Amino acid sequence: MPRERFSYLGNISDEDKILLKNILSWAKISSEKHYTKYSFFIDDRQQKLCEKALRSENYDNFCFWGGYPSADRKVIGFYPHGKEPGEDDFPVKPIHFTYRNADKLSHRDFLGSLMAIRIERDCVGDIIVGEGRANILVYESVASQILYEIKKIGRVGVEASLGLDSSVSCEKKFSEISGTVSSLRADCIFSLASRLSRDKAALCIKTNGICIDHLVSHKPDEKMDQGQSFSVKGYGKFILKSINGISKKDRIHITLCKFI
Repeated sequence: MPRERFSYLGNISDEDKILLKNILSWAKISSEKHYTKYSFFIDDRQQKLCEKALRSENYDNFCFWGGYPSADRKVIGFYPHGKEPGEDDFPVKPIHFTYRNADKLSHRDFLGSLMAIRIERDCVGDIIVGEGRANILVYESVASQILYEIKKIGRVGVEASLGLDSSVSCEKKFSEISGTVSSLRADCIFSLASRLSRDKAALCIKTNGICIDHLVSHKPDEKMDQGQSFSVKGYGKFILKSINGISKKDRIHITLCKFI
């Protein structure tokens, strides 16, 4: 029986497989035909899958950009060998909105208004909402439509213009958790993150799974490395920020970041 093409990525959906086939095809065409190709916006989980698939087939003619360095949703650009990719070349446009500080709008409010004018989700990147201001990263093909059609978000009047409003913070907020673990197994690290006992943490992983760098595992003994992100439904998202040495009792000092 032939080996499934993307079996090394675990149990991924048919939708993910279609995305990966397209991404690999674009990388090949860009390399062989010597022209630039861009995807639409994909989320952080999809980015990890695409990067693993591209690296596994020895493609390195790609990079990601979402409008600012720490963006979650990004576009993949494929370049002919020898061409230096530039951020300004990507088909990503920032739009900033202003409205009264007294009016409270959310990520969902903005996304709902975009969907209402038939903007596809993969044409929308990050939505960063501040007080009386918001930044939205969109595909250049829909920027004019958004500027022309959106005058209200829900019942709130807004003004939109091209550009990124630097007063709206794009930085992610997190709290730090420090402690010691007996090993770098997933159940040990999740136990520290969740304040559950190790046995309960292991049962939670077996039952619900733990998503490590966006790939789901049900193995409590899954090994983790510094820099990896992980989440378990209902407990939030974390990063194993650093591994800080061994205690006198042979326990490992680690620091986690929990996204707020």
